[in-house]
Amino acid sequence: MDSETVSEADTYPDIRDPRVMVAVPHARRPAIAALWALAERLTRLLREAREPLIGQIKLAWWRDMMAMLASDPAALPKGEPLLAELQASWGGEGGLDALVDAAEAMLLAEDDAARHAAAAAFGEALFTLSGGPGSGGRRWGLLWGAGLQEGAQEGRDLFAAARDTAPPPRRLFKRHRGLLILDRWAAAIAKRGGERHWRSEGLLLFRVGLLGR
Repeated sequence: MDSETVSEADTYPDIRDPRVMVAVPHARRPAIAALWALAERLTRLLREAREPLIGQIKLAWWRDMMAMLASDPAALPKGEPLLAELQASWGGEGGLDALVDAAEAMLLAEDDAARHAAAAAFGEALFTLSGGPGSGGRRWGLLWGAGLQEGAQEGRDLFAAARDTAPPPRRLFKRHRGLLILDRWAAAIAKRGGERHWRSEGLLLFRVGLLGR
């Protein structure tokens, strides 16, 4: 059997997967890994938030840290490994607060339209910060959002939205093969409503990584 029950951690494709990271230029790998570690931390915060107010307080702290990272990275608190990684590769750069904003929008979303917009915004921000086309992250973002839903219907709606999203043109990913792999990988997972087929996914990664389609 090629399918397997999906865990929360496996809901969305991650660029830190070695089969994808190999397509990222060596010089960019530390920065990209730190960025996606931030995305993972925010995702975990959303999954664990039982009260929106508590979640907002935690997200506000991360927003402050991202502002400090951009304006005064040396002043970042010590002892948080992720902040140290971000300081090393993103110190003095702005824009990471866009991920926090999209995470907060997902936390507070109360209807389908708001959930879809927040999920798409998270994916678009993450792909933009990764150096690629923001529009290319929409399908990935909808898949990401589906994995955060506690309600079955809400999850199915986001999987369907990801499945029905038109694929971005390959030319947009001309210099970003890793992000192209993630988009096509997200499409394959969404097509099956989140069910994972590890063998066929591996073949997909090989094909897209090698041929770009």
